[in-house]
Amino acid sequence: MAGFDVVSSRVSFPDLDAEILEYWKERDVFRRSMDERPDAPLFMMYEGPPTANGSPGIHHVLARVFKDVISRYRTMKGCRVIRKGGWDTHGLPVEMAVEQELGLSSKRDIEEYGIAEFNQRCRESVFRYVKDWEVMTDRIGYWVDMDDPYVTLETDYIETGWWILKQLWDRGLLYEDRRGTPHCPRCVSSLSSHEVALGYRENTPDPSTFVKFELTVSLSDSPAGMGIDLPPTRASSSNSSPPAHAGKDYIPTYALAWTTTPWTLPGNTALAVNTEAQYSVVQTDDCQLVLATDLLNVLQDEYTVVNTLLGSDLVDLPYRPLYDATQYGSPIRQFVRGPDGQTTLEEVDAYEPRVVAADFVSMDDGTGIVHIAPAFGDEDLALGREKGLAFVQQVDLQGVITGDYPFAGKFVKDADPEISADLEQRGLLYHQGVYRHTYPFCWRCDTPLLYYAKTSWYIRTTAVKDRLVDINSDINWYPGHIREGRFGEWLRNNVDWAISRERYWGTPIPIWRCDQCQAMDCVGSISELTERSGQNLDGLDLHRPYVDEIIWPCDQSRNNLSSTDVGIDQGIAIAQRGSSQFPRIRGDSPGCPGTMRRIPEVMDCWFDSGAMPLCQWHYPFENREIETDGRLPADYICEAVDQTRGWFYSLHALSTLLQDDMAYRNVICLGLILDGRGRKMSKRLGNIVEPDTILDSHGADALRWYLFTASHPGEPRRFSDRLVQQTLRQVLLTLWNVYSFFTNYANIDEFEPRQIPDDWQPEAELDRWVLAELNQLVQVVDDHLDTYNPTDAGRRIAEFIDVLSNWYVRRSRRRFWKSENDADKIGAYATLYRCLTTVARLMAPLAPFVSEQMYRNLELRYDPDGPDSVHLTDYPVADAALIDREIMDATRLAIRVSSMGRAARSKAGLKVRQPLAEVVVKTRTPAEQQYLSAVRPQVLEELNIKELRAADAESSLYADAQAAAGDDADSVVSVNGYSAALEAGYMVAVDAQLTPELADEGMARELAHRIQNLRKGAGFEITDRIVTYYEGPDDVSRVMNVHGDYIKEETLSNELLTSLPEDVAKSETAKVEGMEVTLGVRLALPG
Repeated sequence: MAGFDVVSSRVSFPDLDAEILEYWKERDVFRRSMDERPDAPLFMMYEGPPTANGSPGIHHVLARVFKDVISRYRTMKGCRVIRKGGWDTHGLPVEMAVEQELGLSSKRDIEEYGIAEFNQRCRESVFRYVKDWEVMTDRIGYWVDMDDPYVTLETDYIETGWWILKQLWDRGLLYEDRRGTPHCPRCVSSLSSHEVALGYRENTPDPSTFVKFELTVSLSDSPAGMGIDLPPTRASSSNSSPPAHAGKDYIPTYALAWTTTPWTLPGNTALAVNTEAQYSVVQTDDCQLVLATDLLNVLQDEYTVVNTLLGSDLVDLPYRPLYDATQYGSPIRQFVRGPDGQTTLEEVDAYEPRVVAADFVSMDDGTGIVHIAPAFGDEDLALGREKGLAFVQQVDLQGVITGDYPFAGKFVKDADPEISADLEQRGLLYHQGVYRHTYPFCWRCDTPLLYYAKTSWYIRTTAVKDRLVDINSDINWYPGHIREGRFGEWLRNNVDWAISRERYWGTPIPIWRCDQCQAMDCVGSISELTERSGQNLDGLDLHRPYVDEIIWPCDQSRNNLSSTDVGIDQGIAIAQRGSSQFPRIRGDSPGCPGTMRRIPEVMDCWFDSGAMPLCQWHYPFENREIETDGRLPADYICEAVDQTRGWFYSLHALSTLLQDDMAYRNVICLGLILDGRGRKMSKRLGNIVEPDTILDSHGADALRWYLFTASHPGEPRRFSDRLVQQTLRQVLLTLWNVYSFFTNYANIDEFEPRQIPDDWQPEAELDRWVLAELNQLVQVVDDHLDTYNPTDAGRRIAEFIDVLSNWYVRRSRRRFWKSENDADKIGAYATLYRCLTTVARLMAPLAPFVSEQMYRNLELRYDPDGPDSVHLTDYPVADAALIDREIMDATRLAIRVSSMGRAARSKAGLKVRQPLAEVVVKTRTPAEQQYLSAVRPQVLEELNIKELRAADAESSLYADAQAAAGDDADSVVSVNGYSAALEAGYMVAVDAQLTPELADEGMARELAHRIQNLRKGAGFEITDRIVTYYEGPDDVSRVMNVHGDYIKEETLSNELLTSLPEDVAKSETAKVEGMEVTLGVRLALPG
């Protein structure tokens, strides 16, 4: 097959993408990249599963291309890369979308609609946009196995999830507890600590409320610190009337407390103080207030300190409840500690709030007296247990005030102002303002969270807290500061994982509880469930409500149970054989007549995604070889940085709990995508850029390249059509033009790669330089990708493409243009061919489409027995022998000096086509002075200057230029007739004065340039000979005569003739150096 395919400089990258996608599909290249390497080292990439109930956005593209680049690179490095696709199908985000579609707004609505019907709609919704995701995945070149994905709703996946939970149960790591749990009243469900972390909002306004709690004793200023007069009865809280025994001069004394949640005040049952802190009793106009001495600055009115005492002196003092629950119909319970040391809540008829000691009371803000409502807050609940406090929960799970309060029926946040107004009317509100702070909102529905004491199920992650931290230290994080910073800090503050959700569409928690004796049993497989229930469960949908219908008698559940300590290996064996030997965890009453029923909760959907390393293989029921074949742990994962609180954490926690090992070795955390102005993308701002828009306009490689190189992975990156277009122009089109240049001239000269001798070595200095740069590039890019840094890999490739085009090719044009095919010309072709083929392979992981096209045309065309895709080839290996540091340093100096010289010319308004008399160059080192002598011809040619003069740091011109620049060390200044560019200790100064001879040369070059443009406009071939015609003043004729040979050579003109005939192919009239000139061209006659 002779010749390369003709490559036009005009290219549609979206059309190229479609062609390559079809090529990959026809040859099944992705599948073969795995199947044809059965014995290669395994490299495992875990896919963080998306939910396909919405179309993919640009942030999804960002994550997917970062996953793809490493996978493609590792494939070319000789690995068999396994990357199984996945779909996350459970959870509240899915439920909320379906609720909105169905017009449902509460759990009651869902249950009236029907759990089975609702869950069926959820099942349907999560596959609604699968086609959109698959099309986008293909279009961006993300290779992931979508033919056999894992799906979190499938029975096999759920069964492995059950097995995992059973392992934790058997080891005492799964438990039920009443805690002050982050709770979403809209979703009516708990949130885990890592879910809470996803929804914090800065600068959230809340009421800053200072409330007066009336002590039912009097504090005197006696030397002992206080005197106590106990009232005969507990006073009503409906007003602030004095105790019955008080006289007409009675002055009430109040403990002053601060809160930002007035809605919790009806649940107040204690006030907490710091026993070691000093408190002051202050006299105001109408009462006495007690608060911390260090926090007296919160007082709004004039006051006098009448006494001081320690917090310990306040402990056990009683006070009037703001809202006595006995009068407002709220049930009252109290913590009671049993003989076994455990506390339970028991109903009581009355309660007396009192002051208690607590070590968490701070002197940093508030009043030093903390309002305690054990029903709302984990610290409050723990203190309630410790002190045996009353428990009043006057808010339901929807966040609505219950009971007979004046504000009953209101959502808690709506009740805040009414409670404050009521307290003010009763003289119990001291002051109210606005407090702005960081507050958690539901990451799913944006509702403010409540801290609500309720029973939930927890995984005891704190049992392995130290191991979580230790194992994390061996994980490679990119960026590295995440390890000890965002993620490490999260692990060091680890709390137990609240995994239960009071919802419908999720993996059911496989715990059955007796409805009489409360015995509990955790089921770890379908076979266990079958044996327990005695039912044929073939084909059972493990979701609600069907799994809820599986019940069995309690006494039967105890038969054949042994107290077995099941380790992970035993658990595998038991689960696989369906043995009846399952551990008895709770319940000891023989012969209980009760019924075992599944608890109603489902699992946190983050458990689903965190369990994917095992669930995707239905382990241990199938694929037990994953224990040793390299699929555990993952070699690489990548998602947005917020997953440090989500998927990254759930993977890490479950792997540590189950295997005491890491879940992944390397992880890239991606920063936010912002719009082109640096703003967060949102529908409200109308600044969302859809991936399809960019792909349709610029193609996948431009999009990928921009996302890789715009900023390092963990940093935010601005994104817009303009920015992608700029990348396309600067990188891909530059490379494409070099590729087009090579193929066109190679075809003209009938150059073929087989003409390059096997032992060929570059001889021309320019060839030696670019091949040195190329081989160093191979080393650097390989190192960057090996260390998960596609950003710098792409940037270095882009830098090389720039110098390849704007230095090597431009300075080699005459070698390609000359007619004879001598060794120098063959050397230029061989060098450029090697550069293009190497760059195609080098950039294949980053820009898979254009690299494939180049490989097929440049390599596969001449080696049909080679791999039929660049992605099945080996990654380039550097030839260290070709890396010549001296020639690289010298040429880099030439490039730098030339760039600075062009800047100096530009500042002086002197086009590069205009020759100048002299350039003065000051370098930084003696070695660079020597390099400057070596590259002098290149610099003079590049800058179109006659002479080069070296200067040192003592040069008066350099000193004058520095003085002119002042504080702007890197700048271009005019000094002593020169235009001088200063940069990083270098100076390049061009003589800005023109002689008549120099002006004529400049005109000659300008005329040649315009004639070249006419050739292109006329559509002539690059080898066509032409005749050029001109009309203009005598000065133009003089220049044509004096510099005619130069103009003819540059434009392939046989003749330069005056007066334009009518048959010219193309002509123009323009101003050249202030003179009107008409130029025309036509093809020269043969012969």
